[in-house]
Amino acid sequence: MTSLLKGVGFITGAASGIGKATAISFARHGAKALAIGNVNAMAIEEAASEIKKLFPDVEILPLELDVTKEQSIDDAVAKTTSRLGRIDYAVNNAGIGGSQALSADHKLADWQKVMDINLNGVWMSSRAQIRQMLKQEPLQPDSYRSPRGAIVNIASMYGIVGTPTKVPAIAYVTSKHAVVGMTKADAIAYAKQGIRMNAICPGYVATPLLKASTASDVMQKEIAKTPVGRIAEMEEIGDAISFLVSPLSSYMNGASLVAVGGYTVQ
Repeated sequence: MTSLLKGVGFITGAASGIGKATAISFARHGAKALAIGNVNAMAIEEAASEIKKLFPDVEILPLELDVTKEQSIDDAVAKTTSRLGRIDYAVNNAGIGGSQALSADHKLADWQKVMDINLNGVWMSSRAQIRQMLKQEPLQPDSYRSPRGAIVNIASMYGIVGTPTKVPAIAYVTSKHAVVGMTKADAIAYAKQGIRMNAICPGYVATPLLKASTASDVMQKEIAKTPVGRIAEMEEIGDAISFLVSPLSSYMNGASLVAVGGYTVQ
């Protein structure tokens, strides 16, 4: 275990995928405690148990957390600070892909569900984290590289480009573009108060859900477009997020870190 991170992490959507990989990365890089949330109470308990076995010295607080409900978010932040004292690194990862219908065929209810989780949920979570961070002093008050807190919002490469013709996802693309814009606005607003905010825009990642579809013709064509010739492993994105909350990225604020294996630069 290294000591790159010394504080307390708070991660939404942490029962699996990028969220869980981020929790493991935080623990591996020295975080002393982690609050991990998910809407599925049993799944987050299982994830907490697994992480605790890997890192027995790290305190793990599992939280049943529904990011579409304001009170659930506020309660989760309150429980975290009551038990762990503070939140130094917050990652707003909870999200869904949603319908792949084109706009002309898209149902309003499907659109609203994506926005409720991917945009409103990220914003409400970030808001609660900002409110807490404004109350706390930096871990190292004498260091310009130690903020009151660092927040990373999970966007997507489809937060900076549109989807291919055969992968329509209008609501998802809209929500992720909005997350990038929201992160920029809040990063400017809270920079002088000692809160750093950045977004990360991953490409295709080998989550359990995506792995099941990599053999499809559509995904094979998408992988072929990626210069490195593969999709990302979850731990690669988790480590990129660890970098974004760490002192190594202390001069990054309002940025969107693109981790796509070269997909968007062609």
